[in-house]
Amino acid sequence: MQPPDRAHIATERINPRTEDLHALAPRACIERIVSEDRAAFDAVAGAAGAISAFVEAAEPGFLAGGRLVYVGAGTSGRLGVLDASEAPPTFQVDTARIVGLIAGGDASLRRSSEGLEDDPEGGRDALGELSLGPRDAVLGIAAGGTTPYVLGAISFARGLKEPPVVGLLTCAPGAVRAGEGLHLIELDTGPEVLAGSTRMKAGTATKMTLNAISTTLMVRAGKVYRNLMVDVRATNDKLRDRAARITGAITGLGRRESLDLLARAGWGVKAAVVMHTRRVGRLDAESLLERAGGRLDRVIEGGEAP
Repeated sequence: MQPPDRAHIATERINPRTEDLHALAPRACIERIVSEDRAAFDAVAGAAGAISAFVEAAEPGFLAGGRLVYVGAGTSGRLGVLDASEAPPTFQVDTARIVGLIAGGDASLRRSSEGLEDDPEGGRDALGELSLGPRDAVLGIAAGGTTPYVLGAISFARGLKEPPVVGLLTCAPGAVRAGEGLHLIELDTGPEVLAGSTRMKAGTATKMTLNAISTTLMVRAGKVYRNLMVDVRATNDKLRDRAARITGAITGLGRRESLDLLARAGWGVKAAVVMHTRRVGRLDAESLLERAGGRLDRVIEGGEAP
């Protein structure tokens, strides 16, 4: 049995601008790659409307305690797992709230297991274990738009009695029909520098898009104040230093005072800021934040009583 012909897919086409790649000196090769990478930024900008529509659909459920689930294989799967794994330390969100699923499981993060992406039942089984509901959101990631593991997962999610919000992120415009109940995000990155190597432009554009989706959801969830990661988990010296700088930027305190305040606040930036601005102790600060849904702006700008 012959494999499906994917020659028509944009990410598989030969790039006429890089057909002499084998003959280029290192500097010329790098300049050509960097020049092509600009297409990734343009592709994400061009899909801003579709990306926003997915986030807006996912937001109500996520704010009510739902989950954001990425499903992918190969590079796409690794990027989803990466974004999910970076959310807890950056935003102090529970690890179960942003989930990354990859064909072949965690072993595929280090060792290629691309053969598993051809199994549509694998994606269905992985999602089936999550007991999805309408508060959840599922985003399939398939650079070429044809990965059976991802399409199987998407089909499963859309067919549930009470389906989650479902989206598909692809770098091959036209490869998939949107259809009812599917948020289709198409990143037109064009043919790769190295034909078919979607770890390049498609991977860059995908990473940018996932960053935008998860960060926007975290902003909407009150995990950000101004442009500061006020829910950062200060678990090492680098992050304690960052927490002190964030605290100082909001309160106007110096470094030493910020570190002392954070120590009294149990290294919670939000609690430290509330303690200082509202002149309360740690327990009262934490109570105020809890009543405000964790939103720092509502406490220090809204003036809610202790």
